[in-house]
Amino acid sequence: MYYTMLFIILQVLSLLLYLCYLYYGDNMSKIKNCFKTDNLVRSILVFLIFYFSRYFMLIPVKIFHINTHSISDKTQVYLSTFANIMLLIILIIIYQKDLKKEFKIFKKNFVDCVDIGVRWWLLGLLLMIASNFIITHLLHGNGAGNEKQVQSLLKAVPWLMFLDAGFIAPFNEEITFRKTIKDVITNKWLLTFVSFLLFGGAHIIGNINTFTDILYIIPYGSLGAVFALAYYESNTIFTTISMHMFHNAILVLLAILIL
Repeated sequence: MYYTMLFIILQVLSLLLYLCYLYYGDNMSKIKNCFKTDNLVRSILVFLIFYFSRYFMLIPVKIFHINTHSISDKTQVYLSTFANIMLLIILIIIYQKDLKKEFKIFKKNFVDCVDIGVRWWLLGLLLMIASNFIITHLLHGNGAGNEKQVQSLLKAVPWLMFLDAGFIAPFNEEITFRKTIKDVITNKWLLTFVSFLLFGGAHIIGNINTFTDILYIIPYGSLGAVFALAYYESNTIFTTISMHMFHNAILVLLAILIL
């Protein structure tokens, strides 16, 4: 899985450079203006921490001598939540100065930020619904594998999944797939494209068995793209964090009520 994600990241970087060259020609100074290298190392580090954060689960596994060969869904939820909390703490420590600064912007421009967030979220929701319908019903897709996994875990510990998937995961994902990318890419549309590809790809990797499974990158990526635009427009990550939490919490709550 990690080699696949590394390959995707390298392909994205190559494609970005090629697109920049096509758009700006030989004017390398304009290409350089699309990127900021000051935070590149930090962004790469955060991506690596995010993709390897599942290994935090080994801490309680070792402490409580959990048999990894026969883990129940209930235990899996507890382990996953623990790993996500550890990741949350690390991200807050790394970005504490930026978070304080951007929270002030969010607080000062609360109404505008909410307006921006809701408008882009509604567009993303529409794109998700439309693309999901086309892939599932017209192209006979079997549904996104990521959603099936979440539904299975919801049955085990609904309240903890509501906390994890509804609030902790959105924070971690917004920092990883929006904050780190915007820290490096200054061009609005490159930011949107990369967020679409990486956010969507992260939700389908490991669940690809047919060609239609790949297409589920579109609904997930659409949400990632509109959140990138909302972040770019509002200039505070808390706009997208709040909308992502709202989106996930509503979906998880509805799923719990349906189960």
